[in-house]
Amino acid sequence: MSILITGANRGIGAQLLHQYTNAGHLALGTARHPEEGLLQLDVADPASVDALAKTLDSKTIDLLICNAGVYLDKGANLADGYGADLWAQSFAVNVTGVFLTVQALLPHLQCSKTPKIAIMSSQMASQERAPGGSYIYRASKAAVLNLGRNLATDLHDLGIAVGIYHPGWVSTDMGGGTAPTTPEASAAGLIKRFDALSLETTGCFETFEGHPHPY
Repeated sequence: MSILITGANRGIGAQLLHQYTNAGHLALGTARHPEEGLLQLDVADPASVDALAKTLDSKTIDLLICNAGVYLDKGANLADGYGADLWAQSFAVNVTGVFLTVQALLPHLQCSKTPKIAIMSSQMASQERAPGGSYIYRASKAAVLNLGRNLATDLHDLGIAVGIYHPGWVSTDMGGGTAPTTPEASAAGLIKRFDALSLETTGCFETFEGHPHPY
């Protein structure tokens, strides 16, 4: 299987790349400032997205994992935080970046017999679970959840399945050291979810453990 993972230089993305590669799949990873073995991609830069598509040429992608994301308003104060620049930067990566990546790589996905797109959202996107705070991150992850579900509708007739996932509260730079889930466990669970994704389940919002997540 041919796989492309955005934001694969650390955390969950790096672990997904590691596990897929060890399983014998042809997995490619991207990073804004790539290290050895990774492709350059700044999902917030349309020119960078277009350049990646050209670099891939006519390569088939069986699974596109939109993992790149930022959490810029962590710990922000309602009284004087959440500046307009943080809103713009966060949505550029977490929402627009996902759309631009999917749009640019559609021809590569259409070369596959069983194409799939996996989008990383979060439990913090849920409207039913709204404990407050982290307004920008929550709003961006809710937006990308909505984006994923609408893409699932529009891409169904092209044979492309789309799943949206909560990867868990993971002990990464973003999740923090007290998070209960390791990147290894999150990636292993997500891989099972991606394997199970099909046109019958397209549009799903699931946890890495395989449970439906409330919207």
